[in-house]
Amino acid sequence: QVQLVESGGGLVQPGGSLRLSCAASGFPISNYGMNWYRQAPGKQRELVAFISFGGSTNYADSVKGRFTISRDNAKNTVYLSMNSLKPEDTAVYHCNARSIYTNADYWGQGTQVTVSS
Repeated sequence: QVQLVESGGGLVQPGGSLRLSCAASGFPISNYGMNWYRQAPGKQRELVAFISFGGSTNYADSVKGRFTISRDNAKNTVYLSMNSLKPEDTAVYHCNARSIYTNADYWGQGTQVTVSS
């Protein structure tokens, strides 16, 4: 069964840090580009970070220098390390996997990140 399960969200004060995890099962992430998206209430879904199967990364301008995406193919897991968090980072964060060979496109249920004092 194909599954993406996010974890690591929570409530953090401005300036704090969180590390999100996305554990995949049922397929090998080594053949997939992996993305983190976020969606805040009343806003469109936004691509936050991308990591290719080869390890190349790209980030939204709003998180450059603060967020880092990484992958551990042996653990079949992708991470998003978030530092210097701001209230505007508050959103539900979703993990996404897109195959480099097929049309496969998988999503997790999301994890809530709330940045507030």
